[in-house]
Amino acid sequence: MALLHGHGFLPMTSTTAKIPSNAGTRTVLYNKNQTLKATNEGLSRRVKNLEQEVTVLFAITAGLATAAILAQNGIEPILQFTTRDRNRIAIQGDLLGGWALDIPNILCLYGDEVKGGDQPDTKEVRDLDTIGLLKTANEIKLNKMYPSGRKIEDAPEFFIGGADTPFKINNDFNGENLVKKINAGVQFFQTQYVFDEDILKNYMNKLNELQITEKAYFIIGLGVIKSAKSARWMNKNLFGINIPENIIDRIEQSNDESLEGIKICIELIISYDSLHRKQIVFFSN
Repeated sequence: MALLHGHGFLPMTSTTAKIPSNAGTRTVLYNKNQTLKATNEGLSRRVKNLEQEVTVLFAITAGLATAAILAQNGIEPILQFTTRDRNRIAIQGDLLGGWALDIPNILCLYGDEVKGGDQPDTKEVRDLDTIGLLKTANEIKLNKMYPSGRKIEDAPEFFIGGADTPFKINNDFNGENLVKKINAGVQFFQTQYVFDEDILKNYMNKLNELQITEKAYFIIGLGVIKSAKSARWMNKNLFGINIPENIIDRIEQSNDESLEGIKICIELIISYDSLHRKQIVFFSN
């Protein structure tokens, strides 16, 4: 399994999922997987019915155990790695563990601070920063050895990702942080959810102008807004998300808020797809 099938950014194919043998959390995840796949297939049909060629990747980011279960059930995951909870030895072990579980796609993140969660007294590790994490994964991949120099047989072929948040760009923007991540090994960027077309177009146009889109793929974050209430919560609580008021009003004034959210998602998928050949839409449920 390899994200974007040779980096050509083809849509994920659907496979028949097998019910996990044990119950509990795995069964919950299986049911979630089936719901996600059904939603994805429904969106795909709706987009195709509009008779427009739109490249859509349906994937989900996850931790190691969840990613493994997703992979076993026909959903191609992007494995999230943060610098917050592991030292470099644990990071190296989990990177190779993910590869052994047929998960090549990794998203390297700094990670949210724990003080905003329900266990604020937790100590953060931060043995590596984000660039250090990217370099570690890339060096293991290219050099076929641990940073210590110990060789790795059957070295992993990671597809390495970094994060970014589209924002209103001024004339002074030079993409320095993106280039720094690319030089550290990033092959694709996954953005925070974007619901503002003007912001995204401005962002992608600038990246095209700087030729950054020729150096890495961009997976634009997008998802279905289930209600006006959830949209307002996202605006208030999730970093980098800005759902325009006209979208919230449209959802709130509709007869079926969930259905209206799906319609808006489809419209944005079609709009976003025209921005660049190396840009696709990432849908997560």
